Amino acid sequence: MSQLRSFAYLVQFAFQQLALVVFALAALSLTGASIMAALGLWNWVSLDLQYAGAPVEDAGMYAQIALTVLAVGLCFFLPTNRRIMQLETSHRQFNVGMQDVARAYGAVHAADRAETFQMSSEFDSVRERLAYLRDHPDLSTLEPAVLEMAAQMSHVARDLADVYSDEKLARARSFLKQRQEEVELFNSRLNQAKGISTEMKHWLHEVELEESVAVAQLERLRDEMREIMPELGLERVVPTEAPANRRPDPTSIDNTVIDLPPKAAE
Repeated sequence: MSQLRSFAYLVQFAFQQLALVVFALAALSLTGASIMAALGLWNWVSLDLQYAGAPVEDAGMYAQIALTVLAVGLCFFLPTNRRIMQLETSHRQFNVGMQDVARAYGAVHAADRAETFQMSSEFDSVRERLAYLRDHPDLSTLEPAVLEMAAQMSHVARDLADVYSDEKLARARSFLKQRQEEVELFNSRLNQAKGISTEMKHWLHEVELEESVAVAQLERLRDEMREIMPELGLERVVPTEAPANRRPDPTSIDNTVIDLPPKAAE
């Protein structure tokens, strides 16, 4: 993609230069022809032109003079257009240079994060980084000025490379991964505990329901037995001592004794 863009810039530059040459030659040719025609050394351009049904005399001369003025006027804009083209060319060169510097800086900064450089002084640090960039297989074709600028930028950003070194980033990633695993394990145990709690609640509800049914059946059985035993004559009241001012309650449960029938063997 970058090669295609460079080729398009080259074609555009070539056509712009060709247009400048054509305009300049046209202006010179028309100016010389008009001057020679005015001096009688050259004939004016003949042009049959009518206006309102009547022929216009010397129409070719007027047309040639107008074209000459137009061509000369356009030549005054050529220096401005040339300056614009120079600015565009310098801007493209600046972009290419900054891209190269950014690419070189990215490579040397990655090496700095991997703790490749050991020199601490500024001169030795820049020289070490510059040697690394010169030996790099992808950056050997860059200009020395670009490599030197990238090496200086890497030296200035050495503290940043130390803070975000590959070892520290790997340790931070490992710590975050462990924390994430712990959170996932805690969530799984929490879900398991929620399931057990729900199961225990359901189980407790069933046990309480069964107990309530059993108690109700027991109360019903007691009521039925209270109704049946007096009719069978198997229940009698045992008198107990009562206070002087209170009569014994014959319906008290403590005073009730149930006689069991004798066994058949007896």
